[in-house]
Amino acid sequence: MNDSLKIISNTDIQLLNIDPLQCLEWVTNMLKNKDQVILPAKISMKPTDDIFYNVMPSLLPHYEIGGVKIVTRYPTKSPTLDSQIMLYDYKTGALKALIDGNYITTMRTGAVAAHSISLFGKKDFSKMGIIGLGNQARATLKVLLALYPRKKFIMKLFKYKDQHVLFEEYIKNSPYSKNIEFEFCDTYKDTISESDVIISSATYLADDLCDDSCYDEGCLVVPIHTRGFMNCDLFFDKIFADDTEHVRGFKYFNRFKNFAEVSSVLDGSVNGRQDEKERIIAYNIGLSMHDIYFAEQIYQLAVRSDMGESISLTPPKDKFWI
Repeated sequence: MNDSLKIISNTDIQLLNIDPLQCLEWVTNMLKNKDQVILPAKISMKPTDDIFYNVMPSLLPHYEIGGVKIVTRYPTKSPTLDSQIMLYDYKTGALKALIDGNYITTMRTGAVAAHSISLFGKKDFSKMGIIGLGNQARATLKVLLALYPRKKFIMKLFKYKDQHVLFEEYIKNSPYSKNIEFEFCDTYKDTISESDVIISSATYLADDLCDDSCYDEGCLVVPIHTRGFMNCDLFFDKIFADDTEHVRGFKYFNRFKNFAEVSSVLDGSVNGRQDEKERIIAYNIGLSMHDIYFAEQIYQLAVRSDMGESISLTPPKDKFWI
């Protein structure tokens, strides 16, 4: 049994300079192979209203790996969210690595959102309404723009504090900036109306963002954080999710007009978008299989690049007695 544990930091991961399209390939691969994964529901422990520990395990026997991701939230920390991943060798049970989960969480979530846009967006989508312009929105656009390097976009940014200005600067520093026009919107209605794709990564929304009439025919809604679109659940033509159990508890789940998992579209058992008028919403709540698969790929890159710290773990050689 390997008794060497590799510790891979956030800095180590960023120095690997992983291509955004590689992240998209990784999430696509896992979505296609979801039926081969042992994927229990996450455990959420909330000792107080504003503190939580989320424990997200999964086993990937096909790839001979398993792991656990732990996400914590403490409002007194900055940033408030933090995460780590423990990566195991499925054949032996050996702990292979302890890996910072913050980069992985952000990039796999952005890659999944970009995947949904490429899968369910109408063919000529170009206007994108974006609400919540933090790191998660940046990751989504980083992957999406790499996927469509020559496509012209109009990005309608919901104005909040100075986030819309910082987001515009971020995109303008990318190699794809010449293909993008920006509009700053004062209201949710202005952001959503006439948009082909609506992306929301706002972490808290108390109510639905706007009434049904705001959502044009053919639009796609990708709520990275799910709040704000409950009315869409009642009249959108199709609703997709990364996992059924993630949305089964939604208030209107039993009234969805047409529901399926994203993986069912990828394996051909269910149709995705069938015409340019369908309104579609894609709920990707987050699957630890992505985190564990990303962790394994990053582990292999780190080994080849001789990055990360290795420490020795020496388990008992025989049965341990007290």
